[in-house]
Amino acid sequence: MAVKKEKTVFFCQNCGYESSKWLGQCPGCREWNSFVEEKVRKISASSVVAASSVDLLKRSRPEPINSVSAGGEERQRSGMEEFDRVLGGGLVKGSLTLIGGDPGIGKSTLLLQVCRQFSSAGQKVLYISGEESAVQIKMRADRIGDFSDSLFLMCETDLSTIVDAIKENDPQIVVIDSIQTMVSDSIQSPAGSVAQVRESTSVLMQVAKVMGVSVFIVGHVTKEGTVAGPRVLEHMVDTVLYFEGDTHASYRILRGVKNRFGSTDEIGVFEMRETGLIQVPNPSEFMLSGRPENASGAVVACCMEGTRPILLELQALVCHTNFGFPKRQANGTDYNRLNILMAVLEKRVGLQIADCDAYVNLAGGLKINEPAIDLAIVMAIVSGYKNRPLDPGMVFFGEVGLAGEVRSVSLCQQRIREALKLGFSTCVIPYTNLVKTEDIKGIKLIGVKTVKEAMDIV
Repeated sequence: MAVKKEKTVFFCQNCGYESSKWLGQCPGCREWNSFVEEKVRKISASSVVAASSVDLLKRSRPEPINSVSAGGEERQRSGMEEFDRVLGGGLVKGSLTLIGGDPGIGKSTLLLQVCRQFSSAGQKVLYISGEESAVQIKMRADRIGDFSDSLFLMCETDLSTIVDAIKENDPQIVVIDSIQTMVSDSIQSPAGSVAQVRESTSVLMQVAKVMGVSVFIVGHVTKEGTVAGPRVLEHMVDTVLYFEGDTHASYRILRGVKNRFGSTDEIGVFEMRETGLIQVPNPSEFMLSGRPENASGAVVACCMEGTRPILLELQALVCHTNFGFPKRQANGTDYNRLNILMAVLEKRVGLQIADCDAYVNLAGGLKINEPAIDLAIVMAIVSGYKNRPLDPGMVFFGEVGLAGEVRSVSLCQQRIREALKLGFSTCVIPYTNLVKTEDIKGIKLIGVKTVKEAMDIV
């Protein structure tokens, strides 16, 4: 193999922009002081893959679009409905999937459970870890349950060794945990650097496409919550999933932010237990467990996560401040949105809350920014300020404008049916949605045009 002369280049740690000299500001992402120096040897990533694989790539020829078969992708179902839903109905053969999340959130546990499901169904799975030993993985596996012999473990960080192992064992599914620990001989830089992450992902992408292997790669995240490494990493893979949740809470949410084979609107909800992750088929019931009785400031709202309606409890505590500057705090929703809604109540309704502290919390630790919960936030603030509990059988949803109007929201029918399924008796919804919504037996619908009208009715 001919090795070209080493040269020094500078990479942006934020977006992966490459430059021949150091720059104070990245021209790609406008980030300051993000360039790092790395020595690289210009060797094609395909040289790590076998010559037969490269020959297969070279055989590709342009063809008319009408001659391309438009048959559906071959999908493999894992048996975990929440996981399959986020993927768009199952795992596509030859796909490259990136899973990111905070440390300790449960990425390795989730993938180990997915490997268990696939191996139990007869699929040959290769789990490659660059961070843990085989003993550590086995200890986690013992907590999860019994595994079949179709699951193979390998602790390795050298990329060429990993590619050889994939060719030798010919698995259907490969898990790389994590991409930041992989090292390629063609790049003279430490593991986790921009060049190493990009090169390793490029090689794994070729392995997935040429050999028809479904590859999962785990990616660490930065303090901003994005996958560490070059931004081009997310463009190279077929699917990007984020595993989210509060480490102090029991629930976890798997969210798709990119999917070439399905929708990015779906989420999967899991609960972390000692035996691993348990699927939560009814998130609304899970989020509403432990609701307080006859408590002021507690309101049930309905939000949409993709095509799935979720009912959640929204709490507000409003009290007069002892200082000159009132304090506002929002947990689970946008802080600036809270200030806007309180200003609407002050100006349009005449509620004197400018000198009040306000604390709004979404019970369960869920984070929602959908405008459809505006009406619920407003009603929770009013209930907390007047210290009057609302009817526990009511559900609120609707967007609130600056003029105090209640604007329509999408997928109203699905939200109402979810409330009916959980036994709620009344839905307070925007009037424009009420006009377009068919009557649903078993639940009372109240349409409101303004926030003042909603306060008067309730």
